[in-house]
Amino acid sequence: MSSFAPESKGTGSGGSDASVYDADDAEFFPGVKKIAVDPSAGRDNTLVFKHYNPSEKVHGRTMEEWLRFSVCFWHTFRGTGADPFGFPTLVRPWDDGSNSMANARRRLRAAFEFFTKLGVKYWTFHDRDISPEGATLEETNRNLDEIADLALKLQQTTGVKLLWATSNLFAHPRYMNGAASSPEAHVFAYGAAQVKKCMEVAKRLGAENFVFWGGREGYHTLLNTDIRKEQNHMAEFFRMAAAYKKKIGFTGTLLIEPKPKEPSKHQYDYDAMTVIAFLRTYGLENEYKASINNLASRFSW
Repeated sequence: MSSFAPESKGTGSGGSDASVYDADDAEFFPGVKKIAVDPSAGRDNTLVFKHYNPSEKVHGRTMEEWLRFSVCFWHTFRGTGADPFGFPTLVRPWDDGSNSMANARRRLRAAFEFFTKLGVKYWTFHDRDISPEGATLEETNRNLDEIADLALKLQQTTGVKLLWATSNLFAHPRYMNGAASSPEAHVFAYGAAQVKKCMEVAKRLGAENFVFWGGREGYHTLLNTDIRKEQNHMAEFFRMAAAYKKKIGFTGTLLIEPKPKEPSKHQYDYDAMTVIAFLRTYGLENEYKASINNLASRFSW
Protein backbone atom coordinates (compact mmCIF):
# COMPACT_ATOMS: atom_id res chain seq x y z
CA MET A 1 0.00 0.00 0.00
CA SER A 2 1.17 3.51 -0.69
CA SER A 3 1.05 4.35 3.00
CA PHE A 4 4.18 2.21 3.20
CA ALA A 5 6.00 4.69 0.91
CA PRO A 6 9.45 5.98 1.92
CA GLU A 7 9.82 9.19 3.87
CA SER A 8 8.86 12.32 1.98
CA LYS A 9 11.79 13.81 0.05
CA GLY A 10 10.22 16.57 -2.01
CA THR A 11 7.11 16.81 -4.10
CA GLY A 12 7.82 13.90 -6.42
CA SER A 13 5.62 12.89 -9.32
CA GLY A 14 3.82 9.79 -10.39
CA GLY A 15 3.62 11.01 -13.98
CA SER A 16 0.08 12.45 -13.85
CA ASP A 17 -0.87 16.13 -13.82
CA ALA A 18 -2.45 15.90 -10.39
CA SER A 19 -1.91 19.61 -9.76
CA VAL A 20 -5.14 20.40 -11.63
CA TYR A 21 -6.90 19.13 -8.50
CA ASP A 22 -5.20 21.67 -6.24
CA ALA A 23 -7.90 24.29 -6.82
CA ASP A 24 -10.37 24.64 -3.94
CA ASP A 25 -13.32 24.04 -6.27
CA ALA A 26 -11.80 20.98 -7.97
CA GLU A 27 -14.16 18.02 -8.33
CA PHE A 28 -12.60 14.62 -7.83
CA PHE A 29 -15.56 12.48 -8.90
CA PRO A 30 -17.12 14.47 -11.76
CA GLY A 31 -20.46 13.30 -13.01
CA VAL A 32 -21.25 11.46 -9.76
CA LYS A 33 -24.00 13.01 -7.67
CA LYS A 34 -24.88 12.16 -4.10
CA ILE A 35 -26.10 8.56 -4.05
CA ALA A 36 -29.89 8.56 -3.78
CA VAL A 37 -32.40 6.06 -2.42
CA ASP A 38 -34.42 4.46 -5.23
CA PRO A 39 -35.96 1.03 -4.49
CA SER A 40 -37.44 0.91 -7.99
CA ALA A 41 -34.13 1.47 -9.80
CA GLY A 42 -33.41 -0.87 -12.68
CA ARG A 43 -30.56 -3.34 -12.88
CA ASP A 44 -28.42 -0.96 -14.92
CA ASN A 45 -28.76 1.87 -12.40
CA THR A 46 -26.01 0.87 -9.97
CA LEU A 47 -25.26 4.18 -8.23
CA VAL A 48 -28.36 4.07 -6.00
CA PHE A 49 -29.38 2.54 -2.69
CA LYS A 50 -32.14 0.04 -3.44
CA HIS A 51 -32.49 -1.43 0.05
CA TYR A 52 -30.65 0.93 2.40
CA ASN A 53 -32.68 3.98 3.36
CA PRO A 54 -30.93 6.00 6.08
CA SER A 55 -34.16 7.59 7.34
CA GLU A 56 -36.32 4.44 7.36
CA LYS A 57 -37.06 3.14 10.84
CA VAL A 58 -36.46 -0.48 11.79
CA HIS A 59 -37.41 -1.58 15.33
CA GLY A 60 -37.56 1.99 16.59
CA ARG A 61 -34.33 3.26 15.05
CA THR A 62 -33.41 4.53 11.63
CA MET A 63 -31.16 2.44 9.43
CA GLU A 64 -28.56 5.20 9.77
CA GLU A 65 -28.59 4.71 13.54
CA TRP A 66 -28.32 0.92 13.29
CA LEU A 67 -25.67 0.93 10.57
CA ARG A 68 -22.96 3.46 11.39
CA PHE A 69 -21.02 3.07 8.17
CA SER A 70 -17.55 4.57 8.01
CA VAL A 71 -14.89 4.80 5.32
CA CYS A 72 -11.38 3.68 6.21
CA PHE A 73 -8.94 6.14 4.63
CA TRP A 74 -6.14 3.56 4.54
CA HIS A 75 -7.79 0.94 2.36
CA THR A 76 -9.92 3.31 0.30
CA PHE A 77 -7.43 6.05 -0.55
CA ARG A 78 -4.00 4.54 0.13
CA GLY A 79 -4.45 0.99 -1.08
CA THR A 80 -2.98 0.28 -4.51
CA GLY A 81 -5.13 -2.69 -5.52
CA ALA A 82 -2.09 -4.99 -5.51
CA ASP A 83 -1.93 -8.39 -3.90
CA PRO A 84 1.20 -10.38 -2.91
CA PHE A 85 1.43 -11.80 -6.44
CA GLY A 86 0.62 -8.77 -8.57
CA PHE A 87 1.20 -5.12 -9.32
CA PRO A 88 -0.91 -2.06 -8.35
CA THR A 89 -4.14 -1.78 -10.32
CA LEU A 90 -5.72 1.42 -8.99
CA VAL A 91 -5.24 4.74 -10.75
CA ARG A 92 -6.42 7.89 -9.00
CA PRO A 93 -5.95 10.95 -11.22
CA TRP A 94 -5.46 13.30 -8.26
CA ASP A 95 -2.70 11.15 -6.72
CA ASP A 96 0.73 11.72 -8.30
CA GLY A 97 2.25 8.81 -6.39
CA SER A 98 4.43 11.03 -4.21
CA ASN A 99 4.56 11.28 -0.45
CA SER A 100 4.33 15.07 -0.56
CA MET A 101 2.14 17.37 1.48
CA ALA A 102 0.43 18.63 -1.68
CA ASN A 103 -0.56 15.08 -2.52
CA ALA A 104 -1.73 14.48 1.06
CA ARG A 105 -4.04 17.50 0.82
CA ARG A 106 -5.48 16.29 -2.50
CA ARG A 107 -6.13 12.83 -1.09
CA LEU A 108 -7.96 14.25 1.90
CA ARG A 109 -10.16 16.56 -0.15
CA ALA A 110 -10.97 13.70 -2.53
CA ALA A 111 -11.90 11.55 0.46
CA PHE A 112 -14.37 14.04 1.90
CA GLU A 113 -16.04 14.47 -1.49
CA PHE A 114 -16.35 10.67 -1.58
CA PHE A 115 -17.78 10.56 1.97
CA THR A 116 -20.45 13.16 1.23
CA LYS A 117 -21.49 11.70 -2.12
CA LEU A 118 -21.74 8.24 -0.57
CA GLY A 119 -23.65 9.64 2.40
CA VAL A 120 -21.54 8.11 5.17
CA LYS A 121 -21.28 9.94 8.48
CA TYR A 122 -17.93 8.65 9.72
CA TRP A 123 -14.35 8.15 8.60
CA THR A 124 -11.23 6.56 10.13
CA PHE A 125 -7.48 6.79 9.59
CA HIS A 126 -3.94 5.83 10.59
CA ASP A 127 -1.76 8.88 11.21
CA ARG A 128 0.61 8.03 8.36
CA ASP A 129 -2.30 7.53 5.96
CA ILE A 130 -3.20 11.18 5.97
CA SER A 131 0.20 12.85 6.29
CA PRO A 132 3.74 11.82 5.32
CA GLU A 133 6.56 11.03 7.66
CA GLY A 134 9.29 13.67 7.57
CA ALA A 135 13.03 13.53 8.14
CA THR A 136 12.54 14.13 11.88
CA LEU A 137 9.77 13.60 14.41
CA GLU A 138 9.30 17.37 14.61
CA GLU A 139 8.77 17.63 10.85
CA THR A 140 6.43 14.65 10.93
CA ASN A 141 4.34 16.27 13.66
CA ARG A 142 4.17 19.54 11.74
CA ASN A 143 2.94 17.63 8.70
CA LEU A 144 0.23 15.95 10.77
CA ASP A 145 -0.84 19.25 12.32
CA GLU A 146 -1.18 20.86 8.90
CA ILE A 147 -3.30 18.03 7.55
CA ALA A 148 -5.35 17.97 10.76
CA ASP A 149 -6.18 21.65 10.16
CA LEU A 150 -7.61 20.72 6.76
CA ALA A 151 -9.41 17.66 8.16
CA LEU A 152 -11.09 19.76 10.84
CA LYS A 153 -12.22 22.29 8.25
CA LEU A 154 -13.63 19.53 6.02
CA GLN A 155 -15.40 17.87 8.96
CA GLN A 156 -17.03 21.14 9.93
CA THR A 157 -18.09 21.80 6.35
CA THR A 158 -19.51 18.34 5.65
CA GLY A 159 -20.68 17.14 9.06
CA VAL A 160 -18.66 13.91 8.69
CA LYS A 161 -17.27 12.74 12.05
CA LEU A 162 -14.15 10.82 13.02
CA LEU A 163 -15.10 7.38 14.32
CA TRP A 164 -11.56 6.44 15.29
CA ALA A 165 -7.92 7.29 14.74
CA THR A 166 -4.85 5.13 15.26
CA SER A 167 -1.09 5.25 14.95
CA ASN A 168 0.70 3.27 12.25
CA LEU A 169 3.23 1.40 14.41
CA PHE A 170 3.95 -1.34 11.91
CA ALA A 171 4.91 -0.03 8.45
CA HIS A 172 8.23 1.72 9.09
CA PRO A 173 11.31 -0.55 9.38
CA ARG A 174 11.98 0.78 12.88
CA TYR A 175 8.99 -1.28 14.02
CA MET A 176 10.18 -4.59 12.57
CA ASN A 177 10.29 -6.04 16.10
CA GLY A 178 7.31 -4.15 17.43
CA ALA A 179 6.79 -0.77 19.04
CA ALA A 180 5.53 -1.32 22.60
CA SER A 181 7.27 -4.72 22.72
CA SER A 182 10.43 -3.69 20.87
CA PRO A 183 13.69 -4.66 22.57
CA GLU A 184 15.10 -1.27 21.50
CA ALA A 185 14.30 1.51 23.99
CA HIS A 186 14.55 4.23 21.35
CA VAL A 187 11.89 2.49 19.24
CA PHE A 188 9.61 2.21 22.28
CA ALA A 189 10.08 5.93 22.92
CA TYR A 190 9.44 6.86 19.29
CA GLY A 191 6.26 4.79 19.23
CA ALA A 192 5.06 6.43 22.45
CA ALA A 193 5.73 9.88 21.00
CA GLN A 194 3.83 8.93 17.85
CA VAL A 195 0.80 7.78 19.85
CA LYS A 196 0.98 10.94 21.96
CA LYS A 197 0.75 13.16 18.90
CA CYS A 198 -1.92 11.10 17.19
CA MET A 199 -4.09 11.13 20.33
CA GLU A 200 -3.82 14.90 20.47
CA VAL A 201 -5.01 15.07 16.87
CA ALA A 202 -7.78 12.56 17.60
CA LYS A 203 -9.03 14.75 20.44
CA ARG A 204 -8.90 17.84 18.24
CA LEU A 205 -10.94 16.13 15.51
CA GLY A 206 -13.51 14.77 17.97
CA ALA A 207 -12.68 11.09 17.54
CA GLU A 208 -15.08 8.76 19.30
CA ASN A 209 -12.40 6.08 19.72
CA PHE A 210 -8.64 5.57 19.59
CA VAL A 211 -7.49 2.16 18.35
CA PHE A 212 -4.35 0.15 19.08
CA TRP A 213 -3.50 -2.64 16.68
CA GLY A 214 -0.21 -4.42 17.35
CA GLY A 215 0.61 -6.06 14.06
CA ARG A 216 4.31 -6.20 14.97
CA GLU A 217 3.81 -6.85 18.68
CA GLY A 218 4.83 -10.46 19.06
CA TYR A 219 7.77 -12.76 18.46
CA HIS A 220 9.36 -14.83 15.71
CA THR A 221 11.09 -17.41 17.90
CA LEU A 222 11.28 -18.19 21.60
CA LEU A 223 15.05 -18.65 21.30
CA ASN A 224 15.67 -14.90 21.62
CA THR A 225 12.44 -13.71 23.26
CA ASP A 226 11.68 -12.86 26.88
CA ILE A 227 7.89 -12.84 26.66
CA ARG A 228 7.31 -11.63 30.20
CA LYS A 229 9.63 -8.66 29.70
CA GLU A 230 8.02 -7.75 26.37
CA GLN A 231 4.53 -7.94 27.83
CA ASN A 232 5.62 -5.86 30.82
CA HIS A 233 6.83 -3.23 28.36
CA MET A 234 3.55 -3.39 26.45
CA ALA A 235 1.58 -2.93 29.66
CA GLU A 236 3.64 0.15 30.53
CA PHE A 237 3.02 1.53 27.03
CA PHE A 238 -0.73 1.10 27.50
CA ARG A 239 -0.60 2.64 30.98
CA MET A 240 1.16 5.69 29.57
CA ALA A 241 -1.45 6.03 26.80
CA ALA A 242 -4.34 5.75 29.26
CA ALA A 243 -2.73 8.31 31.56
CA TYR A 244 -2.17 10.73 28.69
CA LYS A 245 -5.76 10.36 27.59
CA LYS A 246 -6.84 11.61 31.01
CA LYS A 247 -4.20 14.34 31.08
CA ILE A 248 -5.38 15.97 27.84
CA GLY A 249 -9.08 15.36 28.46
CA PHE A 250 -9.67 13.05 25.52
CA THR A 251 -13.12 11.51 26.00
CA GLY A 252 -12.96 8.80 23.33
CA THR A 253 -12.77 5.09 24.12
CA LEU A 254 -9.39 3.34 23.96
CA LEU A 255 -9.69 0.13 21.95
CA ILE A 256 -7.34 -2.79 21.30
CA GLU A 257 -8.05 -4.70 18.11
CA PRO A 258 -7.31 -8.44 18.28
CA LYS A 259 -6.07 -9.80 14.98
CA PRO A 260 -3.99 -12.97 14.57
CA LYS A 261 -1.16 -13.52 12.12
CA GLU A 262 -1.28 -10.19 10.31
CA PRO A 263 1.59 -10.05 9.72
CA SER A 264 3.33 -11.60 12.75
CA LYS A 265 2.95 -15.34 13.29
CA HIS A 266 2.86 -15.05 17.10
CA GLN A 267 1.04 -11.83 18.00
CA TYR A 268 0.34 -10.71 21.54
CA ASP A 269 -3.16 -9.50 20.58
CA TYR A 270 -4.03 -12.81 18.93
CA ASP A 271 -7.74 -12.89 19.85
CA ALA A 272 -10.28 -11.37 22.22
CA MET A 273 -9.56 -13.89 24.98
CA THR A 274 -5.84 -13.12 24.82
CA VAL A 275 -6.44 -9.36 24.95
CA ILE A 276 -8.86 -9.64 27.88
CA ALA A 277 -6.40 -11.85 29.80
CA PHE A 278 -3.61 -9.34 29.14
CA LEU A 279 -5.70 -6.40 30.33
CA ARG A 280 -6.79 -8.19 33.52
CA THR A 281 -3.27 -9.39 34.26
CA TYR A 282 -1.96 -5.84 34.23
CA GLY A 283 -4.97 -4.11 35.78
CA LEU A 284 -5.95 -2.31 32.58
CA GLU A 285 -9.40 -3.81 32.09
CA ASN A 286 -11.14 -0.57 33.07
CA GLU A 287 -9.07 1.56 30.69
CA TYR A 288 -9.48 -0.36 27.43
CA LYS A 289 -12.10 -2.23 25.47
CA ALA A 290 -11.72 -4.68 22.61
CA SER A 291 -12.46 -3.68 19.02
CA ILE A 292 -13.82 -6.88 17.52
CA ASN A 293 -13.30 -7.20 13.78
CA ASN A 294 -15.41 -10.08 12.49
CA LEU A 295 -13.21 -10.57 9.43
CA ALA A 296 -10.07 -10.86 11.58
CA SER A 297 -11.32 -14.16 13.01
CA ARG A 298 -10.71 -15.70 9.59
CA PHE A 299 -6.99 -15.04 9.86
CA SER A 300 -6.51 -17.83 12.43
CA TRP A 301 -5.30 -20.46 10.02
